[in-house]
Amino acid sequence: MDALCENCWYNEYDEETDGNFCSLTLDEDEYVRLMQDKNKTCRYFRPAGDEYDIVKKQN
Repeated sequence: MDALCENCWYNEYDEETDGNFCSLTLDEDEYVRLMQDKNKTCRYFRPAGDEYDIVKKQN
């Protein structure tokens, strides 16, 4: 799943921890289901777009 995360819209970089995290807001049940998925496929994956999509995301 890490390979998907690197190219995902929800992948964010945190300067304080010097690491990436998923910024998608999941409730506890959804998070547990995602972590227990044997296929490790994220149904919330959204490919990152171009530089214009990033600007839209920041606004």
